[in-house]
Amino acid sequence: MKVLNYTRIPMDDKIYANRLAYSMHLAVEENGEFLALNHNSGVFFAKATENADGSLNPKSLKMPWLFPMKEESFGVVCIRTLADGEPDTENVGEILFATTKDLLQYKEVSMICPEAGKQGKLEDVRCCYCKDCDAYVLQWKYEGEAYKEGMVNLQEGRMLDEGKMISDESVFGRETFSGIEKIEGVVPRNTLTISQQLGDYLKKKLLPAKQVGLDIPKEILVNSLEALNGTKVAAVYSDGAKVLKKVRFEKEDVAKIDFSKPGAYNVRGQVYQEHFDFPVALNRADPCVTYWQGKYYFIATNDADNNHTLYLRCSDTLEGIAEAEEHLILDSTTYPGIGGLLWAPEFHEIDGRLYIFHAATPEPFFCEESHVMELREGGNPICREDWSCPKRVVKADGSDLCESGKVISLDMTEFEWEGEYYVIWSQRQFLPKDLGAWLYLAKLNPMKPWMLASEPVVLSKPDYGWANNHTFVDEGPFALLQGRNLHVTFSSAAVDTTYVVGLLTIEPGKDLLDVSNWRKTNYPILTSRSVEGEYGTGHNAYVVDPDGITWNTYHARPGVDAPRSSGIRRVHFDVDGEPKLDVTEELDLVDAYKTFETTVVVNA
Repeated sequence: MKVLNYTRIPMDDKIYANRLAYSMHLAVEENGEFLALNHNSGVFFAKATENADGSLNPKSLKMPWLFPMKEESFGVVCIRTLADGEPDTENVGEILFATTKDLLQYKEVSMICPEAGKQGKLEDVRCCYCKDCDAYVLQWKYEGEAYKEGMVNLQEGRMLDEGKMISDESVFGRETFSGIEKIEGVVPRNTLTISQQLGDYLKKKLLPAKQVGLDIPKEILVNSLEALNGTKVAAVYSDGAKVLKKVRFEKEDVAKIDFSKPGAYNVRGQVYQEHFDFPVALNRADPCVTYWQGKYYFIATNDADNNHTLYLRCSDTLEGIAEAEEHLILDSTTYPGIGGLLWAPEFHEIDGRLYIFHAATPEPFFCEESHVMELREGGNPICREDWSCPKRVVKADGSDLCESGKVISLDMTEFEWEGEYYVIWSQRQFLPKDLGAWLYLAKLNPMKPWMLASEPVVLSKPDYGWANNHTFVDEGPFALLQGRNLHVTFSSAAVDTTYVVGLLTIEPGKDLLDVSNWRKTNYPILTSRSVEGEYGTGHNAYVVDPDGITWNTYHARPGVDAPRSSGIRRVHFDVDGEPKLDVTEELDLVDAYKTFETTVVVNA
């Protein structure tokens, strides 16, 4: 199977800006045509460099060249640029080298200067492994010069010789590209032959999962109507995953079943699917749903009144959230110190008690801080009098979490992992220098969940082009606890059409406070290109229903200039247990597999 490596032509800044287009994209060959992966979005982005004060210098890349390495892995050489694609003033004339084992996760290894002291503008770079000389051969071209070729130590970023001039025609051959016409904005670089196994794996990971079948038992053994109504069938997906789905049997078939004696009956059934129109709530951003004592509760940032109130909805079903009545539980005038900009409320249960984590400010924007409200024991969540006055989150010694007026904190989320409680939040220093919003992590005191139990550590900075597009922001973290590993999604970039969702992962048994134990996926897992008609998707929160299904509550814009609004969609976990957030209802259950027939055997 062939894989195509390419970049894209930048589009309108609201749709596909330079920092997104100038990244390495992948497509795989199918029936003579190349199929763009990851919604025709980049998979490898150049990482920002960091200054002594923690501020970032954003980077992009051009002319990526993908090649097989001597070991069972791949290399990428490319021209690292400034964020807008202009020549990199920090490493003039140098080449970025990165490695990947699976074409999904990339590690930047070295910067290579092919000619000592060279200050020219790089125009092209290519690399391959030479079996005859057991070395890597680098080819490059500076502006206005012919190509040169030399051997290189990629790991150390060091040339092994001075190189020699070569003709343009000898540069690894001149590849012609066919079957790329349907890829919007494609700027092809090179193709590579990969194994069928790897190609299939890439499709499973970088294409939306789609239902391809149903696992239906030939016989369903039951002894009561209740047991029959609890029947589930497994939906099978293109990525190899299976998900148990509830079913509804035809009433006339069920009416013929006598559960008082043994017998066999042919029945027709239909797979049940929850349905959510988008949006489920207009002008509601940063949504969060919890399942608490048999009911669903919904809360969100209220963009309709410029974030001065928090309303809560209650429903017996998740689908009922869309039409549920709203109940005011907090406004910006009730309590001293709790002013405007009531942001990003989240429900969290800690030791059997229900809390709402949210941000608020007593004064201007630069005083925004994380707070916690507690539901009194036996209280009703929709009754505002049953919620405590918000408490400001402080450090373990009681000191301020951040310096008011200079640093803000928001989007605090809580989770339990391996017997410990943690919080992650977004924090942004504005003075004396705006450093952008970073994610911080600390242990939490579960007895006083407005108090940390450890010193905070920096978990993530907006160091990729998709995270610092229009502004430097990592925010909106939320933990996904289903599966073997701990996943944390977060949102990045400006809160506009280019808002995206990133992913952090850590394995069991690892120290969460050691940031080196975390893996950040190089590309966003949800963007405006993931689901048609939804722009600026992000700020996810998750709720698990009584059937064990995880649901994603998020906001997006139903048009480029439309307001932020809330949506709900099932979280799909792929064959590796990693979340996919782009499986729409049409992909989740296709018409061909909605109905079925089987035999019900009563074993009374």
